Amino acid sequence: MAEFTVAVVGLGKIGLPLAARFAQSGLRVTGCDINPDVVAEVNAGRSHVKQESGLEEAVASAVSQGLLRATTDTASAVRESNVVVVIVPVVVDEERNVDYRGIDAATRAVAEGLQRGTLVLYETTLPVGTTRTRFGPALEGVSGLRAGEDFCLAFSPERVYSGRIFRDLEQYPKVVGGTTPECTRRAAEFYRVALGGAPVMEMQDADTAELVKLMETTYRDVNIALANEFARFASARGLPVDQAIAAANSQPFSHIHRPGIAVGGHCIPVYPYFLINYAGESEMNLPRLSRRINDDMAHWALQRLSQELGGLEGKRVLVLGLSYRENVKEPIFSGGVRLISLLREAGAVPLVNDPLFTDDEIAAYGAVPASLVDLPAIDAAIVQAYHNRYRDVDWHALARSGCSVVLDGRNSIDPMAVRASNMTYLGMGR
Repeated sequence: MAEFTVAVVGLGKIGLPLAARFAQSGLRVTGCDINPDVVAEVNAGRSHVKQESGLEEAVASAVSQGLLRATTDTASAVRESNVVVVIVPVVVDEERNVDYRGIDAATRAVAEGLQRGTLVLYETTLPVGTTRTRFGPALEGVSGLRAGEDFCLAFSPERVYSGRIFRDLEQYPKVVGGTTPECTRRAAEFYRVALGGAPVMEMQDADTAELVKLMETTYRDVNIALANEFARFASARGLPVDQAIAAANSQPFSHIHRPGIAVGGHCIPVYPYFLINYAGESEMNLPRLSRRINDDMAHWALQRLSQELGGLEGKRVLVLGLSYRENVKEPIFSGGVRLISLLREAGAVPLVNDPLFTDDEIAAYGAVPASLVDLPAIDAAIVQAYHNRYRDVDWHALARSGCSVVLDGRNSIDPMAVRASNMTYLGMGR
């Protein structure tokens, strides 16, 4: 078995689980992060990342065994390692333009400690060609070493889902592609060891591996847009779209996703732009249209709510779930944030309940924090992220607070429970 010592650059929601998983395979791992508080937590055997199954135990075990430590000195950690895995997020603005500043800084730090013979892997999702044309030259320029000759450079997309990362690392093939065939071979060898024999798929090159992740996320975005179009069509005709989708998907060639009030998070509403922004005018037409459809769903849903309430001006609307999806504290590009903005534009008063956020965090988004224990007066409620804690919502209590309409933005709740409380139920094509 090859002897690997690993530096994982970026100890966020993906980076820390990766570092812990590598340590579980017996590898010595140094986690690198610019946040000293994160480093201190890891060195104390604690995980700052919450809601990730098995992570706290894995970090505590790895640190106690001396297999995992953390540092803010990336260059030093790279100098002492023969494998470097970079998993620093690529930030995008509201227009989805790529901001490379964070990962560029991480790349410079890696280059400062880069040694001959090191394998450098990028796992952060990137536009096609970025590993080869941006990070390769950046590493070479600082280190004086040549990619593919003095060190190996490869890309391997993260293909995991927050909350179940360890499981996904075992089940999904690890896609790898290097800037040379030898780099691909070495990357595949590393992951087979570091992930305990998990399947590895070798691509032609790093560009192809980058395209894989963009295809995965864009497929989901396009599929959701199609489901949303079906929902709008069904809603206009009083037909149950979820029933029709379930029946259609009983045919093995049909894989229609679920409609919803918004598509949020770091991935699906963002990564299609890594194709769109770099495509020619006649390319990527379907992803462009899908983005417009999905971004419009919150507006369409509020139009229906407005029709039911006789307008939104002055209405108090409770949004259940600030996070972009259930059971994960993450507001980036969340439908909850978009709903707050649209409700305010319509003259409504947005109230928000989310058990994963503090009142101050909710208020910072321009909404009134609301407790389900002591419900304030409301006119309507919107289910935006169906957290587990919402499974026991007392719909009668909402009705007593003045709520007359419940908009189920995820088609997650039982319409009969809402109607039994003398409230109107609105679903996404239900």
